[in-house]
Amino acid sequence: MSVGVYTLGLNHHSAPVQVRERVSLADDLAAPAINALRSAFGGAIHEAAVLSTCNRTELYCAADDSVAQQLPHWLAQYRALEPHVLMPHLYLHDHDQAVRHAFRVASGLDSMVLGESQILGQMKGAVRTAEQAGALGTYLHQLFQRTFAVAKEVRTTTAIGEQSVSLAAAAVRLAERVFGNLSESKILFIGAGEMIELCATHFAAKSPKQMTVANRTIERADALATRFDASSMRLADLSDRLAQFDVVVSCTASTLPILGLGLVERATKARRRLPMVMVDLAVPRDIEPEVGRLDDVYLYSVDDLGAVVQSGAQARQAAVVQAEAIIDSRVRSFMHWLQLRSTVPIIQGLQAGAQAVQQHELDRARRALSKGESPEAVMEQLAHALTQKYLHGTLAAIHQSEESERQQLLGWLPRLFPSRNDQR
Repeated sequence: MSVGVYTLGLNHHSAPVQVRERVSLADDLAAPAINALRSAFGGAIHEAAVLSTCNRTELYCAADDSVAQQLPHWLAQYRALEPHVLMPHLYLHDHDQAVRHAFRVASGLDSMVLGESQILGQMKGAVRTAEQAGALGTYLHQLFQRTFAVAKEVRTTTAIGEQSVSLAAAAVRLAERVFGNLSESKILFIGAGEMIELCATHFAAKSPKQMTVANRTIERADALATRFDASSMRLADLSDRLAQFDVVVSCTASTLPILGLGLVERATKARRRLPMVMVDLAVPRDIEPEVGRLDDVYLYSVDDLGAVVQSGAQARQAAVVQAEAIIDSRVRSFMHWLQLRSTVPIIQGLQAGAQAVQQHELDRARRALSKGESPEAVMEQLAHALTQKYLHGTLAAIHQSEESERQQLLGWLPRLFPSRNDQR
């Protein structure tokens, strides 16, 4: 049974946020998903890793070819989704296309923000999780090591990351469309992760009137707030204080919405129809989508920000061409390694067979010497026996083959058995 490399997933190109959030796996759910996948297929899934971000959820597998087509059905069942809801949004890449996809993702070519670097760190985190789950072996270890090397090469030899507009910068731009200068605006950040830190950096550059960080764990909120001369608050206090803020940026790992329609509606009434910009960067979403129907609320999802980001992507297309050329070359190199890898069992079998013949003839020679036979005669017999057995399989194949196959075998003989002149 041959082993291949596969990628199953969906992303911001193939699925809207309302589908992605139903498939998304928080960090603490990745390892259980890997274990469930391997358990479902027994030994047919040899290695596995899960990459899940706000823009994509992907399974990387080294698996028997026979189970590849079953992976979409497993994912639908595992996430408790009807197949007709999920299947239209999935892609399944195999072999060289799976390798190419991994290289493109790590290099930022498949990102909502072309050339962004955050995905590389997320992929490295996914690999660490897979390693800790004992789910990485030779195939995926080699794939990911080469993936990281390709990403580094692309970023250092092309301009793919230059002048990229991040989601955080897009959030600032959308807020400025509503409020103009943000110097009189009060900003609330919900969460304390990497994305919120990035957003806080961009908003802080606009010198807003006030910035506040809300988090379930107040210690983490305090730590981030201190960096930006901001205040902090508990997530539990949102209902009492939401109306104070002009811009709300949320990105948490919550599996359920934090801001519901009722809560936001009460806040808008308290604000006496002053507008409020709400940016939801979380998947699953932190803010109920119905909030967007309120007259005085400008709600933007991660997909909305992506549209803003793409408006500046055309200038980097030359770098994309360069990056794709690098990736093409590195895909060919990996596939060559993979093909060589498939010959290892055959070579090991040949070596084992040769060693068995060697040991058998040596034992026979030793017995002959112990009986007092001439060492010269024993050596000649040993050489003759090894030569005959060395040639037996090849000569038998030639004699038993049909004419067309025989000609192919004869054509290979000079390469399999080079003459003494060729070996010099």
